[in-house]
Amino acid sequence: MNRTYELMFIVRPDMTEEDLDKLISTLSGVVAPSGGSVQRVDKMGKRRLAYTVRRFHEGIYVLMVIEGGGPVIHELERRLRVTEPVIKFLTVRVDEEQKRLDKIKQLRDSKKKVSAQPVAPAAPVPAPAAAAEAPAAPAAEAPATA
Repeated sequence: MNRTYELMFIVRPDMTEEDLDKLISTLSGVVAPSGGSVQRVDKMGKRRLAYTVRRFHEGIYVLMVIEGGGPVIHELERRLRVTEPVIKFLTVRVDEEQKRLDKIKQLRDSKKKVSAQPVAPAAPVPAPAAAAEAPAAPAAEAPATA
């Protein structure tokens, strides 16, 4: 069963762009033969870490969105653990969250459609027969105050 995962990992700040591209292509190469697919890769650039990790205060962040099964993710995480330039990584399953957000969006859209429809003007109500026959009496005028 294919599920959607976000894999965020942080590599050393002194890693070159070529080495980073090679690491990403290696990880992507692991996903394809295992029956998964890489949906998106975002290089988020160098950022300051919230706390020191392995004596580093900065790191290069990379986000990969992967669709695949559990064995694919297990193999990716194993490779990230043994890859020396990777400081930290985190894998999050996002397909359930995406389903929940889609459901909320559908509910909002259905409420918008109902409230956005123009209200049809009501047909004029015929006056009762007794009120139509009686002559209209002028209303008592109240004294005007200045």
